[in-house]
Amino acid sequence: MTGAEVSQACKTYSLQSWSKQGNIAQLPIEKAEGIYFWDYDGNRYTDMSSQLVNNNLGFGNKAISDAIKEQVDKFCFVGPSYGAESRGKLAKKIVELMPDNIAKVFFTNAGADANENAIKIAKMFTGRNKVFSRYRSYHGSSFGAGNLTGEPRRYALEPGIPGFVKFFDPYVYREAIPFESEEAATKFYLAKLEEQIIYEGADQVAAIVMETITGSNGIIIPPKGYLPGVRALCDKYGIMMICDEVMAGWCRTGKMFAFENFGVKPDIVSFAKGVTCGYVPLGGVAVSKDIAEYFDDHVLSCGLTYSGHPLACAAGVACVNYYKEANILENVNAVGKVLGEILEGFKEKFTCVGDVRYIGLFSCVELVKDKTTKEPMVPYGKDPEGIMGKIIGMLKAKGFMTYSHENMIFVCPPLIITKEQLEEEMKKMEEVLGVVEETFL
Repeated sequence: MTGAEVSQACKTYSLQSWSKQGNIAQLPIEKAEGIYFWDYDGNRYTDMSSQLVNNNLGFGNKAISDAIKEQVDKFCFVGPSYGAESRGKLAKKIVELMPDNIAKVFFTNAGADANENAIKIAKMFTGRNKVFSRYRSYHGSSFGAGNLTGEPRRYALEPGIPGFVKFFDPYVYREAIPFESEEAATKFYLAKLEEQIIYEGADQVAAIVMETITGSNGIIIPPKGYLPGVRALCDKYGIMMICDEVMAGWCRTGKMFAFENFGVKPDIVSFAKGVTCGYVPLGGVAVSKDIAEYFDDHVLSCGLTYSGHPLACAAGVACVNYYKEANILENVNAVGKVLGEILEGFKEKFTCVGDVRYIGLFSCVELVKDKTTKEPMVPYGKDPEGIMGKIIGMLKAKGFMTYSHENMIFVCPPLIITKEQLEEEMKKMEEVLGVVEETFL
């Protein structure tokens, strides 16, 4: 097929996520390698969002591809009630990477059903029926994960399932209160959370679910002491602490898992994306020893046809090995430091840049119309003039491929990116921000 035929076939016969279908114009991709991909006309683009913040090791990783091929030659699939070598190996590797309180893994197909099963497990284990999650969160779009989600992508699922309770993120940049320190902000947010737990009935709350670092809703990094404080509240009231590491996990933040940055041990961890880098879909739920032991004598009422799919687990084993063997964390921290310096320069230089937030290679630029009032470039949940789309289009024209959400532009490149490659791409973003400054303020 030609590139035009690929685009037309996709538009005619395939529905695209989160889009009005009438004016879709998909970019057809012919080949890809490393951090780059090419269209059918030979134009090169740089993947500065790791696709959907999942393609951590870039395109064409031979170790992962070879592992998939090797598993194909053995067998592609057996059901989850049969033993598969790749499943056992990957589960063991994941448990060994987790804190010492984690004992077992339940494999899923992706991040949404990982979160679905995480909350089911918490409810079964505690016998409670309420689940707390945050407004600025995305945990998936299936019915349970969609009710767990706090941002506007949950609206299509409402009226929702009873028992899902929302609370506010520690979003210090947009808080009306001018805190004197991060610790002061933490004290405020934890006090409000505990008050809400009490008002909802603490003995009815099964879990508090958080993206360890909020992803597509703004790379919101918790202030000092916040996550240990949530851990303490969970311990106080017998609530399960669930960290959603679907986007932030697998070396993205400069640690294997984001919660390691804050010195906490969750009861349950959901993961997906970077465990295979999208080469084959896979997700999972890692649970504590107490939870694992509970299900020795109680039925685990969770099941999926493709739980622990052998091909996916083979990809996962190779992927997890590669993170270590290629010293990916070392690169993330070295290149992430350069990224942070560049972003801080943007914040100082451009009046349209209200804030920048970054940790490792997980970052965003928050655009504003007024730096003093912090008026966002587009209203929450709306973009009536298509401003953010136009900005992303300007980046695309320069070969800088990423996405926006609300008034944020995301910079989350593959973890294999070099300092030189990063600097080359960020010059493109600097040029576009200059145009934004002239055009939209």
